[in-house]
This record gives sequence, structure tokens and C-alpha cells, in this order.
Amino acid sequence: MTKRTFVLSTLVLAAGALLLLAPAARALDLGGLAGKAAGAAGNSARDKAVKDVNAKLLAEGRKNQCSFKTDSDELAPGCDAKVKKLFDTLVKVKQNLKVSGVTNYKFEVSGHTDTSGSAEHNKQLSGKRAAVIERQLIARGIAKNEIISVGMGSERPLVKPDDTPAKKAKNRRYEIQLRF
Repeated sequence: MTKRTFVLSTLVLAAGALLLLAPAARALDLGGLAGKAAGAAGNSARDKAVKDVNAKLLAEGRKNQCSFKTDSDELAPGCDAKVKKLFDTLVKVKQNLKVSGVTNYKFEVSGHTDTSGSAEHNKQLSGKRAAVIERQLIARGIAKNEIISVGMGSERPLVKPDDTPAKKAKNRRYEIQLRF
């Protein structure tokens, strides 16, 4: 065997070994590290975008907070303009999500109460109030399958204790957040 034939044979054997090992190497993929790394980068970007969107939604919700009549799910007069601004914000968020390729999300409207009354009553009342805001936004054009409402009662107060009328008023609110 000449040196040239030996080198060619070695190259052919090496190429054959690589062809045989390639599927195994792909199957091994070290636990999907390549996919996980790519997914982590995507999740990190998505998580930051969601965090930014939720901060904007919270701020807009606080600026355009509608009042409800005492112990009721009936909106106080003057909420139309506030709900319209909230709707406009959701439309902009939806457009940005679409451009970014983000799908399978929902807007979650959560209702909150102060600590007056029983926990069970507050949970029901906050759910009814959140549902009112949900219906208002659907009536303006948010798709029903893109929004849900939940009642939180007094479980997540903004201020503790809510022992003054001003503090109680801060805890009686709704919030809108993006959920996956």
C-alpha cells in the first residue's frame, strides 16, 4: 500500500465514521443544549417584553381607573372616556405583540377590593367588577377569547393597613396584565 493509498483510505474511513456518528451526535445533542440556549434567549426577550407591557398596562389602568358605586358592580358616571383610553392601550399592545410574533396570550382583568366586609363577599364583588370591565372592553372590540376576568377580593392590597377612606380607595381597583 502506498502512502497516497493509505491517506485516501484513512480519509474514506474517517468520512464513513462521521456519517455513521452524525445521527447519534444529533440525537445526543447533550440534552438539547442548543435548543435550550436558543429557547432561553427567546424566553428572556419575551419575559422582558411581557414585563414592559405589564408595567405599561398597570400604569395606564391606574391613570384610567373607573369607580364603582359603593358595594356594587355598577360603574360610576364618567367612566366611558377612561375605558376608551384603556381600550386604546390594549389595541396598541396587541399590535406590538402581533409584530413581535407573540401569540397565545390573554389580557387578565383582576378586580380588587378593600378589607371592609367578609372575604367571600369581597371575592364575589371584585369578580363582578372585573367582569364589568371585561365586558366594556369586549363591547369596544377586544376579542372575547383574548380577555378574562378574575376576582381577587382583598388578597393583594396596594396599601396596608387600609384603615382610612383614602387607603381603602387605593385598594378598590382593577388591574390588567398580560398572561400566557
